[in-house]
Amino acid sequence: MVDVKEIKSFKLAPFTRMSASIYGILGLIAAIVMLIALIIVQAAGVLPQLGNFNLVTGLGIPLIVLLPIGAFFSTIMVSFFSVMLYNVLVPRLGGVKLELEGNEVEKIPVISFSLILSAIGAIWAFIVGLVLAAVFSPLFSFISSISTIPAAANITANITNASGAAMPTGAEVGAAGVFVFLVLIIGLPIMAFVFGFIWNALFALFYNYIVTRVAKIQLEFGKITETFYELKQIPVLPTALAVALVYTLLGLISGILSGNYGEFISNFIMYFIETALIALLYNYLAPKIGSIKLNLE
Repeated sequence: MVDVKEIKSFKLAPFTRMSASIYGILGLIAAIVMLIALIIVQAAGVLPQLGNFNLVTGLGIPLIVLLPIGAFFSTIMVSFFSVMLYNVLVPRLGGVKLELEGNEVEKIPVISFSLILSAIGAIWAFIVGLVLAAVFSPLFSFISSISTIPAAANITANITNASGAAMPTGAEVGAAGVFVFLVLIIGLPIMAFVFGFIWNALFALFYNYIVTRVAKIQLEFGKITETFYELKQIPVLPTALAVALVYTLLGLISGILSGNYGEFISNFIMYFIETALIALLYNYLAPKIGSIKLNLE
């Protein structure tokens, strides 16, 4: 029998701790793979133009330290804030719903899934836009004020006379700055919401009507109280296959739009490996550092 569950909230600390640990280890794995590749390149002398620069000690060894640490701490920030946003938005927008039969995800209701994830993406886009606007705004103001100085005005006039191309005035630079500011603060979040909603909706639709005929995401929940659960285990192979197939179909669409017709193949390989590693690491770490805990109703 299919049981519809809505994810009402996540416990912040367990989710953040698990996510950061997994991506820290994935960062270490990626660094080791890159180190091996650099050793091969160095030994084969593929890049003689680098001269005496040692790729292994100059780049590979630092990556062993930087990638895991960077992945760990950046994931702490992103996971904590994203889960906090999810918990705050659920009473207003509704949470992600899952139609479960046993431990198999039979269907992902499209609207609830797409709405809250795209809203979180839009808020992140607003934050990024705000930071970029704060960086670019002084630059535009500086250029605008500099252009009003007589010496700068003379240089601009000389360039215009020599090239025949009109240089922007201080007012035009200021107007461009305002336009960029508005695009970053308003346009970027709107675009993130719209495209995020479409992308997430396609994910759910592909999963519901195509992928589940081949494989299904499996999540083994354990009940702690009436509505409080823990994610005890993620069966690796079916979950990795299901996620990889969804991204294969998404890659097929984006590949057609971009002209990269092989994207769906790389998507399948990349997401199968990544999802399998995440599931394996989760299953290994859950008994040691604590599983993800959430409210399901």
